[in-house]
Amino acid sequence: MMSEKTKGQLLSEKLTYTKKNAYEKNPDEKDEIFSYCEEYKKYLDSGKTARSASREAVKMAQANGFKEYNFGANVKVGDKYYYVNRDRSLFLFIIGSENIEKGIRIIASHIDSPAIDIRANPVYEAGGMAFFRTHYYGGIKKYQWTAIPLALHGIITDKSGKKIDVCIGENDDDPIFYINDLLPHLAQEQCAKSLREGVDGEMLNIVLGSIPYDDEAVNEKIKLNVLAILNEKYGITEEDFLSAELTIVPALKAKDVGLDRSLIASYGHDDRVCAYPSLTALFSLQSPEHTVMAVLADKEETGSNGATGMKGSALDDIITDISVSMGKNERLVRANSMCLSADVCAAYDPNFANAFEKNNSAIVGCGIGLAKYTGARGKSDTNDATGEYTAKIARIFNENNVVWQTCEMGKIDFGGGGTVAKFIAERNIDTIDAGVPVISMHAPYELVSKADVYNMHKASKAFFESK
Repeated sequence: MMSEKTKGQLLSEKLTYTKKNAYEKNPDEKDEIFSYCEEYKKYLDSGKTARSASREAVKMAQANGFKEYNFGANVKVGDKYYYVNRDRSLFLFIIGSENIEKGIRIIASHIDSPAIDIRANPVYEAGGMAFFRTHYYGGIKKYQWTAIPLALHGIITDKSGKKIDVCIGENDDDPIFYINDLLPHLAQEQCAKSLREGVDGEMLNIVLGSIPYDDEAVNEKIKLNVLAILNEKYGITEEDFLSAELTIVPALKAKDVGLDRSLIASYGHDDRVCAYPSLTALFSLQSPEHTVMAVLADKEETGSNGATGMKGSALDDIITDISVSMGKNERLVRANSMCLSADVCAAYDPNFANAFEKNNSAIVGCGIGLAKYTGARGKSDTNDATGEYTAKIARIFNENNVVWQTCEMGKIDFGGGGTVAKFIAERNIDTIDAGVPVISMHAPYELVSKADVYNMHKASKAFFESK
């Protein structure tokens, strides 16, 4: 028989803030959580680059009745559109029944992830092997990319302007690619270096093959054999690499982790774990009151620069175009809009506890992390959401049974990180960061909780439908 709670216990429940595991808070959601994440894993496996993630999202949009948007279109209430920016970033929106001057509900995430790009003049021969020279993309620990199975993704635009899709290493009968590491028996000098220095950026070279071309008159026979294989398969020459966009990613599938299968390991959780829920939430809406928009941005991992990054003008151009079409004031539309910058946060890791301040860190399985600010050290280079807007978002989550928690990016003076939030806020749009906690962020194989992924979907839907 349970005893009645004491006055102090009741007061503690009322006054104190405690993070609670999502399965304890909503025990009836387990089947729904697991079912939702099976589809999420498929999205991860099919969208390992910004280009392929955008293409998969377009397929989903078309299946849900969205049409391609062209600037100058006459939009009306109920219209569902998607706009693809240079095959990479993506904007999807539904025109709501309310006056658009009351603002748009925007969820902005990114679909690029740390990777290893192939250089413009990449092929060389050395030590009985042929290699690609590379240039890593985004913030990585370089040593993590050695001695693991890798796949090659991207496109080559040949001299005629034809685009050639490349994907090698994902099918069971495909060869994979590989970056060498040094055997421990000879690694005394390497092991004496810091982790940052143990593998240099110029050492991240991709093994392509080791069979010489059968012609004694040729120098660099192994290189020529590799080029001959590529020419036979894709019709390209060495010069075509100049206009190629080829990326090396882990040749690993998204997999359940743990005896209870409660976690997912995958490449690219950052930030497709927030992008995918924004899509499923958007597609679940029937007749939204507000105009709603999901933004899947590119180039976040390198500073959001360029035409497909969040610093570009595409978001402004679309908002302006829609406003003009409906005869509305674009400045009012922006000023009254609200945004969730849906990006991952650092999950507390007890194996590296010294890097975190536990009370202000996200805990795996306790829902999405709501971050009033990101940045580094003295909140530099951050969007710091207003207290009023933070309270509003928290209220939306609470009213819709979203499991969420407060979070920061580790200890104050340990570093930090940023998101696209500041670039959207600079457009006079209230913005706050909210995202799924990730273990081993930016590693080739990251870890998240299924419960947190599902609560990101719930949070996105609640935000889109909020008053």
